[in-house]
Amino acid sequence: MRGAVIHGPRDVRFEERADPKIEKPTDAVIRISATCVCGSDLWPYRGANPIDQPTPIGHEYCGIVEEVGSAVRSVKPGQFVIGSFFASDNTCPHCRAGYQTSCLHRELVVGAQAPRLRVPLADGTLVATREVPPDELVPSLLTLSDVMGTGWFAARAANVRPGATVAVVGDGAVGLLGVLSAKQLGAERIIAMSRHSPRQKLASEFGATDIVTERGDEGVARVKELTKGVGADAVLECVGTQEAMQQAIPHGVQLEGQGLFFAHVRLHGGPAPVRSYLPELIDLAWNRKIDPGKVFDLVLPLSQVAEGYRAMDERRAIKALLRP
Repeated sequence: MRGAVIHGPRDVRFEERADPKIEKPTDAVIRISATCVCGSDLWPYRGANPIDQPTPIGHEYCGIVEEVGSAVRSVKPGQFVIGSFFASDNTCPHCRAGYQTSCLHRELVVGAQAPRLRVPLADGTLVATREVPPDELVPSLLTLSDVMGTGWFAARAANVRPGATVAVVGDGAVGLLGVLSAKQLGAERIIAMSRHSPRQKLASEFGATDIVTERGDEGVARVKELTKGVGADAVLECVGTQEAMQQAIPHGVQLEGQGLFFAHVRLHGGPAPVRSYLPELIDLAWNRKIDPGKVFDLVLPLSQVAEGYRAMDERRAIKALLRP
C-alpha cells in the first residue's frame, strides 16, 4: 500500500509501505475511513523532533475492522471503530484509574496516514460504534481519536464546572475543541486567546464569549481586566510551548512550589487518556450534541498528505482531514 512517510524536516512523502498484518493475537487491522494531520505531527515536520530514518507517520484514525487476532474479543470484522493514539490493555491499574496513556503495556499507534493500520491491544484500545456511521458523521468521530479527546481532557483536568469562567490558551484544533469542551461542561464564560479571524469565528461558534488577541503579560492583564481582577477559574493550555505555559500560569514555568501553594493553583496535564472518554464522546457526537468535525477546514485525498502538512505549517488550515 502507499502511505505517508516522513524523511526529515518538511519532507513528507506518499510512498510504498508494507501492508499491515496481524503480528500478535491481540492485534487488529482496520481499513481507514478517515485520518488527519495532528498539530503534534508538525513538531517533527518542523525539525523540532529529530527524524533518524524514513518513518511512517500519523496517529489519528477511525475505520472498519478487517481482521482481528485470535485473542481479540471486543471488536470484530465489519465494525466501525475509533481508537487512541496510545494502545492500552484497559485493565492495568493505571487504565482502571482512567489514565490509559500511562498503561503499563502501552504502545504508540503510528502510521495512520495510510489506507490500513495495525492497532495493538485492540480489545483495550478500540471502541466500536453502534453501527457504521453515515459519512457526514465520520469527521466528528475522527476527532475523538485525539484532538477532541485532548481538548476534553484539558477541560476535565482544569476542573471546568457549570458557571465557571475559563480561559483557553491556543487557537489550534485542540484549543478550539477545548472551547467546545468547556461549553459542553457548562462553563458560563469562555475566553479564547486568538489572533486569527477564522479561528476566532470558530471559537465563537463553539461557545467562546470573549476573544483576547494579546499574548504574554498583556494577555494575562486583559483576562484580569475582563474578569474585574479575579482571573479565570480554569485555564486550558492547548499549545505546549514555554510561551503558552507562561501565559497560562503567570507564576512562571519553573513552577515554584510556594508560588503555586499561595495561589491555590492546581496543575494537571499529560498525554490525554482519550480512551477513557471515547464512550461518552461517541455518544455526544452520535446524537449531534457536539460537532467537533467543524475543526476540519481542509479536506484532501490521502495522496495529497504533503499539502495537508504544508497548509497547517503555514497556518492556511486549522486541521487537514485526509480521505483514503
